Amino acid sequence: MTVWIKICGITNEEDALAAARFGADALGFIFAPSPRRISPHKARKIIKALPPLVQTVGDFVDEDFGEVSSVAQMCGLDILQFHGSESADYCESFHRRVIKAVRLRDRQDLKGLAEYDGVVRALLLDTYVADKLGGTGITFNWQWAVEAGRYGRIILAGGLNSENVAAAITIVKPYGVDASSSLEHSPGVKDHEKMRQFIAKVRQAGSY
Repeated sequence: MTVWIKICGITNEEDALAAARFGADALGFIFAPSPRRISPHKARKIIKALPPLVQTVGDFVDEDFGEVSSVAQMCGLDILQFHGSESADYCESFHRRVIKAVRLRDRQDLKGLAEYDGVVRALLLDTYVADKLGGTGITFNWQWAVEAGRYGRIILAGGLNSENVAAAITIVKPYGVDASSSLEHSPGVKDHEKMRQFIAKVRQAGSY
């Protein structure tokens, strides 16, 4: 299979179009407290400018059902991604494609993934850092991601860049990869050359 590539933390049209041009499969827009937070109105404008086959993902954290539904409809989001304590029932209630993000601090955290097996389309695994819900730029033990594969498709995140993503793909064989802070000049502003190199490395390594 070919590895799915998501570039997260998009805040402006220039970065979005560059990521699409370089071959990203999906772009992530953060609607929760973050240095990369974007308003629904701005996200909608960017999304309307994207090529037709680029998927759009909305990132939320413990948000009200009605607010998520409203933002998803307004922006035309393809996928919802939840980074908080959202239950499997909550994820399923949207009747949409959902990715559940889980931050791993140790191997014991894998036990909580069973709840989402068969409910969400994929599990995004990220590094646990206190007071940060993502965008840490720090890797975790990829062997845990290998073990997590028993619970469904795995999207690997956490400190991935052009130098380590090929090794990560070889070890984990994930459904997809997700990068954000490692591809930036500053929070919310992407380095286009880093994005280009990252996507190229995934494409070189990402078929198995």
